[in-house]
Amino acid sequence: MVAAHHRTAHRILALVSVTAALPVLAGCGGVSFADTESPTFTTLGYGMDDALASDRVDTARAALKGLHVQVNEGQFDEQQFLSAVAAGDPPDAVHMDRTLIGGYAARGALVPLTDCIRKEHIDLGVFNKTALTEGSLDGTVYALPDSYNSRLLLIDDNVVKQNGMRESDVRTDDWHALRTLTERLKKTDGAKLTRIGFDPKIPEFFPLWAKANGADLISADGRTAHLNDPHVVQALTYAVGLINAQGGWGRFKSLRDSFDQFGAKNQFATDQVGAMPMEDWYIDVLADSSPDVPLSTGAFKDRRGKALNWTSGFGWAIPRGTRHLARACTFIKTMTATSTWVHAARTKAEEVRDAGHAYTGDVTGNLRADRIIEQEVWKPTGNPAFDRATRTLFDISREGFAVPSNAAGTEFKNAWQNAVNRVLSGEQSPQQALDQAQKVAQSALDIANEGR
Repeated sequence: MVAAHHRTAHRILALVSVTAALPVLAGCGGVSFADTESPTFTTLGYGMDDALASDRVDTARAALKGLHVQVNEGQFDEQQFLSAVAAGDPPDAVHMDRTLIGGYAARGALVPLTDCIRKEHIDLGVFNKTALTEGSLDGTVYALPDSYNSRLLLIDDNVVKQNGMRESDVRTDDWHALRTLTERLKKTDGAKLTRIGFDPKIPEFFPLWAKANGADLISADGRTAHLNDPHVVQALTYAVGLINAQGGWGRFKSLRDSFDQFGAKNQFATDQVGAMPMEDWYIDVLADSSPDVPLSTGAFKDRRGKALNWTSGFGWAIPRGTRHLARACTFIKTMTATSTWVHAARTKAEEVRDAGHAYTGDVTGNLRADRIIEQEVWKPTGNPAFDRATRTLFDISREGFAVPSNAAGTEFKNAWQNAVNRVLSGEQSPQQALDQAQKVAQSALDIANEGR
């Protein structure tokens, strides 16, 4: 873990050194909206792994008639992107995690969409406000939402019933009861953990636990870190305690890493986990790989009993230096438009059903598209487990929170994730790890916001 921490630190330094040379763009003023001559329009960070993705690209290609649209498939690569921007040869549109938007926007690597929104008459009211804010910085929009991921509570009915309990006993609002349930549902073979009672999904889901305890990791304006707030420390102490109650991080992670997560022998089909919070896309995976899995779903709740949905997702942004600024605006507008999403959802639903699988719906970040998909595209499948999961998803997706956008971007995210990992590995206590993370994160925020 120490070696991994040093590698991360070096990567941050490299990122800062690359982006430091990028002048900040205060707005679209002074940026020409005319395209240079080039026959190819390129994207970065977008994959076309299903009809929902590929059908939208087909629609965008039609909107960019006269240009060859080259989709460079694969995950977003930070160093590749920043190097391309610094060299003056960026992709024309980039698809990235919205948590990164603020950092790149602050360093001038992205074009503000102010003029784009005005010239293309883009109605921002169609987008989920949380997703739109996550792709903005200081009130300026830099990315249009291209997905909207919610967190559901997934429950293995077999495991719960075999231990004399009911689905309603899996409660995240009562931390004492959840700890008891975790120890009751876990299963061991000697010193080996063979079933996780409850997986808190840390480090990834740590913002959810902090929020459940009444705390945010950063101020609403994105300028002040709150990583060592007492409520944040308490949340980390509790979540790590759930893992320690099941034999500690080594045994816990060993079992988690062995899961056939995308296959027919996944952790729910084989009763290797009692319950866990999970991104909504996993419902689709289970419907395809194990349609008979004994699954129940619910909402994650905070300690006051209120449903809590931590949301995240991707956004389309335009890099500084694009050769096709006006066409890039047309592209991202088309990719996120209501009609584009609905057409793609219909295409996906038809393909999924023709293959004999259950279409479990889609939530996009475009509110109008989501309503149409829920009311017209999705239909009950007759499978109670997955129909209830889809209904739960549509219900909780209407509200949610995101970690506020901030100018430190990657550095801020790395600060809290590294802190959680240090606690899990036994290097530091929660207080020590979060005190260190607070200093690192606030320093990164101060540097990124200097002069802004």
